Amino acid sequence: MKKTISLLCLACALHLGVNGQDDLLATIDKEDTTQLGEAAFKGLKIVNFESTKLLSKREFYFVVSHRFGSISNGFDDFFGLDFANTRLHFLYGVSDGFNISVSRSSFNKTYDLSLKYRMLQQQAGVPVTVVGYSQLAINTQLDEDLLTIPVDFSDRVSYTQQVLISRKFNERLSLQLMPTYFHEGYVDYAPQDNSQWALGIGGRYKIGKHWSLNVDYGWHLNRASGSPFVNPLSIGVDIETGGHVFQLHFTNAQPTFESGFLGNAVGDWSEGVVYFGFNLSRVFQF
Repeated sequence: MKKTISLLCLACALHLGVNGQDDLLATIDKEDTTQLGEAAFKGLKIVNFESTKLLSKREFYFVVSHRFGSISNGFDDFFGLDFANTRLHFLYGVSDGFNISVSRSSFNKTYDLSLKYRMLQQQAGVPVTVVGYSQLAINTQLDEDLLTIPVDFSDRVSYTQQVLISRKFNERLSLQLMPTYFHEGYVDYAPQDNSQWALGIGGRYKIGKHWSLNVDYGWHLNRASGSPFVNPLSIGVDIETGGHVFQLHFTNAQPTFESGFLGNAVGDWSEGVVYFGFNLSRVFQF
């Protein structure tokens, strides 16, 4: 059943990509350099990390983020198709500079609430765009019957605070820094501090009218010695079509929410333990 659902999602996404007619994101290719900050990224995410793009007022987005299992097992699990992780994400533009969203991820059966808000806009005399991102996530899968300690509600909660700083250098190149603090109520590796710090870096390079190459990386700054987890590295492409951006990518982190991919990535690029996935966004205007 999981394989069938995954194939249907992918087929639907490809169909939308081929048949889209109206590029609702065409404004980001304006040559007016005063609008460069508006166009730094076309998708709400670079790959895993949030970008500085926000929804406009009264826009509603539905985003499906899908990560298959590791491709390293080949045909044994059809290159990861049998072990997919899915996130359903609903976002709303309260104003042009303030967004709210809720989502549910199959990784640890996690629900999250997030806020995204613009603090500074790149324009003439202002070199960067600065956006804040705040997220609260709840792990509903944590089972005290499988642990040696009682589980409180606080153990299920993780929260993340990021400052997203982007600059669009020209019509092709945009870069972004993401200083990040996140706290996990329960950590899977006991020596790890619950409070954790990371520095993300990402970028987008436009390779065609409707195509771009995207990369992001998260450097965990206080990971405990001997931890089985690794820094997330993700590479993908954005495909712009009518009404949405379709993102295809490979990553060594299967979780799709912030504390998940920053604190729990286990893949190894050097050994081929990476996950293929996609982000599919559909926008509606109210």
